[in-house]
Parts: sequence; structure tokens; C-alpha cells
Amino acid sequence: MYLRFVTSLVLLSLIIGLQGCRTEPLPLTEPPVTTGAQVLLNEHLEELSGKRVGLVMNPTARVHGAHMLDTLQASGVNVTALFAPEHGFRGDAGAGETIEDGIDQTTGLPVYSLYGSTKKPTPEMLEKVDMLLFDMQDVGARFYTYNVTLGNIIEAAASQNIPVWVLDRPNPAGGDYISGWMLQDKHKSFVGAYPIPMIHGMTLGELAKMMVGERWIANAEQAQLRVIPMQGWKRAMRWPDTGLHWTPPSPNLPTFEHAFVYLGTVLFEGVTISEGRGTPDPFLTIGAPGTELGMSDIAELRGAFSGVSIERISFTPHSIPGKAAHPDFEGEKCYGIELQVTDPDAFDPLRLGMKLFKTILEATPDAEVSSFIEKLTGIDRSQFLQELNEGSYTKHWQQQIQHFRKQRSPYLIYD
Repeated sequence: MYLRFVTSLVLLSLIIGLQGCRTEPLPLTEPPVTTGAQVLLNEHLEELSGKRVGLVMNPTARVHGAHMLDTLQASGVNVTALFAPEHGFRGDAGAGETIEDGIDQTTGLPVYSLYGSTKKPTPEMLEKVDMLLFDMQDVGARFYTYNVTLGNIIEAAASQNIPVWVLDRPNPAGGDYISGWMLQDKHKSFVGAYPIPMIHGMTLGELAKMMVGERWIANAEQAQLRVIPMQGWKRAMRWPDTGLHWTPPSPNLPTFEHAFVYLGTVLFEGVTISEGRGTPDPFLTIGAPGTELGMSDIAELRGAFSGVSIERISFTPHSIPGKAAHPDFEGEKCYGIELQVTDPDAFDPLRLGMKLFKTILEATPDAEVSSFIEKLTGIDRSQFLQELNEGSYTKHWQQQIQHFRKQRSPYLIYD
């Protein structure tokens, strides 16, 4: 009896010890959402047989922790070419860094840059490709470059009679959240190419259908687009509801909370005030050396928004390899605020961003608003500043959003 008791204690200690060694808890159940990539692996792999397959992907193209490139090759799929968006195929480049053509060190496959002098595949790049698979996690914003890369891919593939399959993933901010100005034609750029609001509330699969259906891209009539939909995703879901693991879609969005607030604090990329690059919490840390916020400013901000805590802080940006090479005000002490999300369902991040922008701009006498604000907002800088000062922007947003909701309706895949 004593020996059996001791043996039981030893076994129990071993189990507890093994559990303590795990870096992540093992999932007890499958997440409520199945990504389009997983659906492809489960139901459509045989349709890739005999095809030379090109991949337009980044580090977010994962299923159960494994990159889709590795999984597809292990499944016998003939992958022949890789295409790298902003931040690179493996995600080792910072925001705005030029991506060079090269060779993937793991597989030896050619990697073609779509974020350098060439932003659209050339016919030569597509010579050994019969079809393209596009799989990247978006954040739900017009100014996030992945949707423009997607449009360029569809355009180029259509001209070469090559099908494009979009493996759909969730919109982290939800499918019902739409906010901001519509893009004006004269402000089209790689930061925003399509006439949609700043926050569009669509998945990339839905947006791809809309690009083709509305003829926003060249060769739309020849496009061979197929969306592999998710299973279980609902429009009301925000990222925490999906049960999926967060893989940063870019180096400065390490968590969902960063990506959610980014939808509003991205505005600080259009002014000489730090958006927090070079700190542990980019887009949650805002300020400049000349910012002078009073406690009354903080109290007003706190009173205007629930679901987010706002603290007055100082911080010093530093270069962080792969994330922030020589950020604004590198090595200089800045004064401003730090944000922490407590309930993402309780606030609108773009309205928060606008309020923060006005408050911190007024508290930073030497700050200058650059022309880049026009690429982010999609409207003239003068209009932006006028509506910011008047507080009239929400009225204009609602008028445009009402029209957009009707326009996008035929292209929605999910309830």
C-alpha cells in the first residue's frame, strides 16, 4: 500500500512538472473559427494536384502553428514561387523597408518582392505558376497595404490567365465596424487604392470579390477569383471571439490590442509626433519632446472613452532591429500618453484616434501635420484639419458609410 502511494505521488509530480515545462497550454477544444487555409487543407488539397503553385503569403499564413508553405510542401503540393508583401515573406522587414528579390533559405524557392520597385508580379515572375494562393491576416483598414497587394495580384494573374484563390481570414476588428472617410480619387496611393472607408469591416476575401465586381482593378473581366471561406466566423466577432492564435501581421502590431487601437492612432504617422515606434508598445504610446499635457487633458480623454485606460507618461524611442530602425525622436525623451485596452467592445478606435490627435496636437506647439495624413485619411489635409477642429467628421462619416454598406452588400460572404 505504501509503495503504491509513493508511486502515485511520483507520477503526479512528473505530470505537474511536464505541464510546467509547456510554453503554451495545449488547446482543449478546436477554436470556433476555421480559417480558409485550414478549409483548403481539409477539403481542397486534391484540386492542387498537378499544378505549379505560387504563394502570396507572410508569417500569418499559419495553421496549427505551422507555416502554409511548409504544410503544403509536406502534403506534396508543387510550390514553385513565393511572393513577398510589405514586411517580407518571413516577416523580417520593418514598416516601409524595401523588400528585395531573393531565395527562401528554408526551401530554396525564389522569393519575388511586391514591396520595392515592383509592386505587381511581372509576366516573367509568373512563368512557372499555374495558380496563386493568397493567405495573409489583415487588420481591416484601407491604409494597410495588404489589400492593395491583393488587388495587384488579381490584376497581374488575370492578364496571364492564372486563377487566384484567397484563403480567407477574420477581420480582427469585426465585420460590422465601419468608420472614417471614403478615399477621394486624387489621394489614391499604395497606402490606399480603393474607394472604401478607412475602416471597411470586410475580410480580404470579401474585398477581393468587391474589387472584381466593382471593376476597381484592371483586367477584372478576365479575373479567375475564388475565395475559400472560413467556417464559423460571424460579422459580430472581434478577434478574441475567434479562438485563433494571434500572429503579428506586421512587427509593430504584436497583439490584437495593438492592432485594434492602431486603426485610430495610425493618424500620428501623419504628424511630427511619435506613434510609439521604438518602444515596447507602438500605437499604444503617443507623444513628443515638446508635448505638454495637463491633468485636465487626461481627465477629459478618460471621460470621453470607456474600454481603454489612458495614463500620462514619458518615454524614449530607441532603434529596435526588425521593428523600428531609427524611429522618430530616437534617443530623445518624449512626453505623452500610454493606452491600455480593457474592453475593445466599448469604444471606436478611430474616434479615439481623432480625439487623441486633436488633444496632443494642441499640446505640442511645434508639431506639424504632413501631407501623409492625406494618404491615411483619403481626404485633403485642409478638410481633415477643419473637420478635426469643428468636430464635424462623424456626420460626414455616417453619410458615406450608409452608402458603402449598401454597395458592399452583394459581396459579403458571412452573416
